[in-house]
Amino acid sequence: MNLRPRRREEPEINLVPMIDVVLVLLIFFMIATSLRRQSELEIRLPEASDRSVPSRVADLNVVDIDAAGRYAVNGRMLETADPATLKAALLQATDGRKLPLTISADARASYQAVVTAMDVAGQLGLNQLNIATVNRPQSAPKPSPAPDVAPTPEP
Repeated sequence: MNLRPRRREEPEINLVPMIDVVLVLLIFFMIATSLRRQSELEIRLPEASDRSVPSRVADLNVVDIDAAGRYAVNGRMLETADPATLKAALLQATDGRKLPLTISADARASYQAVVTAMDVAGQLGLNQLNIATVNRPQSAPKPSPAPDVAPTPEP
Protein backbone atom coordinates (compact mmCIF):
# COMPACT_ATOMS: atom_id res chain seq x y z
CA MET A 1 0.00 0.00 0.00
CA ASN A 2 1.29 3.36 -1.00
CA LEU A 3 0.57 5.91 1.75
CA ARG A 4 2.43 8.77 0.25
CA PRO A 5 0.13 11.60 -0.63
CA ARG A 6 -0.26 12.09 -4.25
CA ARG A 7 1.24 15.16 -5.61
CA ARG A 8 -1.53 17.24 -7.07
CA GLU A 9 -0.76 19.24 -10.09
CA GLU A 10 -1.05 22.94 -9.60
CA PRO A 11 -3.49 24.56 -12.00
CA GLU A 12 -1.76 27.04 -14.24
CA ILE A 13 -3.14 29.86 -16.23
CA ASN A 14 -1.99 30.03 -19.78
CA LEU A 15 -1.02 33.67 -20.32
CA VAL A 16 -0.17 33.48 -24.01
CA PRO A 17 -3.76 34.03 -25.30
CA MET A 18 -4.27 36.88 -22.84
CA ILE A 19 -1.06 38.57 -23.98
CA ASP A 20 -2.18 38.19 -27.60
CA VAL A 21 -5.54 39.86 -26.85
CA VAL A 22 -3.89 42.71 -24.93
CA LEU A 23 -1.44 43.27 -27.78
CA VAL A 24 -4.27 43.41 -30.34
CA LEU A 25 -6.20 45.88 -28.15
CA LEU A 26 -3.09 48.02 -27.73
CA ILE A 27 -2.55 48.18 -31.48
CA PHE A 28 -6.24 48.97 -32.07
CA PHE A 29 -6.26 51.87 -29.59
CA MET A 30 -2.99 53.25 -30.93
CA ILE A 31 -4.42 53.35 -34.45
CA ALA A 32 -7.80 54.69 -33.32
CA THR A 33 -6.29 57.58 -31.37
CA SER A 34 -3.96 58.59 -34.19
CA LEU A 35 -6.90 58.77 -36.63
CA ARG A 36 -8.89 61.00 -34.28
CA ARG A 37 -6.93 64.17 -35.00
CA GLN A 38 -8.89 67.35 -35.40
CA SER A 39 -8.75 68.46 -38.99
CA GLU A 40 -9.07 72.01 -40.19
CA LEU A 41 -11.42 72.77 -43.01
CA GLU A 42 -11.10 75.60 -45.43
CA ILE A 43 -14.50 77.24 -45.51
CA ARG A 44 -15.42 79.80 -48.11
CA LEU A 45 -18.33 81.92 -46.99
CA PRO A 46 -20.89 82.99 -49.57
CA GLU A 47 -20.73 86.45 -51.04
CA ALA A 48 -23.66 88.61 -51.94
CA SER A 49 -24.27 89.54 -55.54
CA ASP A 50 -25.26 92.96 -56.81
CA ARG A 51 -28.66 91.63 -57.81
CA SER A 52 -31.39 92.43 -55.30
CA VAL A 53 -34.39 90.21 -54.73
CA PRO A 54 -37.66 92.07 -55.27
CA SER A 55 -39.99 91.88 -52.30
CA ARG A 56 -42.84 93.83 -50.87
CA VAL A 57 -41.59 95.92 -47.97
CA ALA A 58 -44.96 95.73 -46.20
CA ASP A 59 -44.80 91.94 -46.03
CA LEU A 60 -41.25 91.77 -44.72
CA ASN A 61 -40.21 91.43 -41.07
CA VAL A 62 -36.72 92.46 -40.06
CA VAL A 63 -34.82 91.41 -36.95
CA ASP A 64 -31.84 93.68 -36.29
CA ILE A 65 -29.07 92.47 -33.97
CA ASP A 66 -26.56 95.02 -32.71
CA ALA A 67 -22.98 94.41 -31.57
CA ALA A 68 -24.10 93.88 -27.95
CA GLY A 69 -26.56 91.15 -28.99
CA ARG A 70 -29.74 93.19 -28.46
CA TYR A 71 -32.68 92.61 -30.79
CA ALA A 72 -34.96 95.02 -32.63
CA VAL A 73 -38.01 93.80 -34.56
CA ASN A 74 -39.10 96.07 -37.42
CA GLY A 75 -37.15 98.97 -35.90
CA ARG A 76 -38.60 98.58 -32.38
CA MET A 77 -35.91 97.77 -29.79
CA LEU A 78 -36.79 94.95 -27.39
CA GLU A 79 -36.45 95.40 -23.62
CA THR A 80 -34.44 92.21 -23.07
CA ALA A 81 -32.35 90.04 -25.35
CA ASP A 82 -33.85 86.70 -24.40
CA PRO A 83 -35.53 84.26 -26.80
CA ALA A 84 -38.95 84.53 -25.13
CA THR A 85 -39.13 88.30 -25.70
CA LEU A 86 -37.98 87.89 -29.31
CA LYS A 87 -40.57 85.18 -29.89
CA ALA A 88 -43.37 87.34 -28.49
CA ALA A 89 -42.29 90.31 -30.61
CA LEU A 90 -42.14 88.19 -33.77
CA LEU A 91 -45.56 86.70 -33.03
CA GLN A 92 -46.97 90.21 -32.68
CA ALA A 93 -45.23 91.41 -35.87
CA THR A 94 -46.32 88.48 -38.03
CA ASP A 95 -49.89 88.18 -36.68
CA GLY A 96 -49.66 84.41 -37.20
CA ARG A 97 -48.81 84.71 -40.91
CA LYS A 98 -45.83 82.93 -42.43
CA LEU A 99 -44.06 86.03 -43.73
CA PRO A 100 -40.44 86.21 -44.88
CA LEU A 101 -37.99 87.19 -42.15
CA THR A 102 -34.75 89.08 -42.69
CA ILE A 103 -32.03 88.91 -40.06
CA SER A 104 -29.68 91.86 -40.14
CA ALA A 105 -26.81 91.41 -37.70
CA ASP A 106 -23.88 93.63 -36.89
CA ALA A 107 -20.55 92.12 -37.94
CA ARG A 108 -19.44 92.21 -34.31
CA ALA A 109 -22.62 90.55 -33.01
CA SER A 110 -22.13 87.19 -31.36
CA TYR A 111 -22.85 84.11 -33.39
CA GLN A 112 -25.12 82.88 -30.58
CA ALA A 113 -27.40 85.90 -30.97
CA VAL A 114 -27.87 85.16 -34.68
CA VAL A 115 -28.47 81.46 -34.05
CA THR A 116 -31.02 82.31 -31.34
CA ALA A 117 -32.91 84.53 -33.80
CA MET A 118 -32.88 81.74 -36.38
CA ASP A 119 -34.03 79.20 -33.78
CA VAL A 120 -36.95 81.40 -32.69
CA ALA A 121 -37.94 81.88 -36.34
CA GLY A 122 -37.89 78.11 -36.81
CA GLN A 123 -40.05 77.59 -33.72
CA LEU A 124 -42.60 80.00 -35.15
CA GLY A 125 -42.61 78.18 -38.49
CA LEU A 126 -41.03 81.02 -40.44
CA ASN A 127 -39.25 78.99 -43.07
CA GLN A 128 -38.41 81.80 -45.51
CA LEU A 129 -35.35 83.33 -43.89
CA ASN A 130 -33.03 85.94 -45.39
CA ILE A 131 -29.66 87.04 -44.05
CA ALA A 132 -28.93 90.68 -44.83
CA THR A 133 -25.53 91.37 -46.33
CA VAL A 134 -23.69 94.39 -47.58
CA ASN A 135 -22.38 94.31 -51.12
CA ARG A 136 -18.67 94.59 -51.45
CA PRO A 137 -17.69 97.86 -53.11
CA GLN A 138 -16.31 97.46 -56.59
CA SER A 139 -12.63 98.31 -56.43
CA ALA A 140 -11.41 100.72 -59.05
CA PRO A 141 -8.80 99.30 -61.40
CA LYS A 142 -5.31 100.11 -60.23
CA PRO A 143 -3.36 102.36 -62.58
CA SER A 144 -0.45 100.64 -64.22
CA PRO A 145 2.94 101.94 -63.17
CA ALA A 146 4.66 104.33 -65.51
CA PRO A 147 7.22 102.61 -67.72
CA ASP A 148 10.86 103.36 -67.10
CA VAL A 149 11.63 103.58 -70.81
CA ALA A 150 9.62 105.75 -73.16
CA PRO A 151 7.89 103.73 -75.86
CA THR A 152 9.28 104.05 -79.34
CA PRO A 153 6.91 105.39 -81.96
CA GLU A 154 5.86 102.93 -84.61
CA PRO A 155 6.50 103.92 -88.28
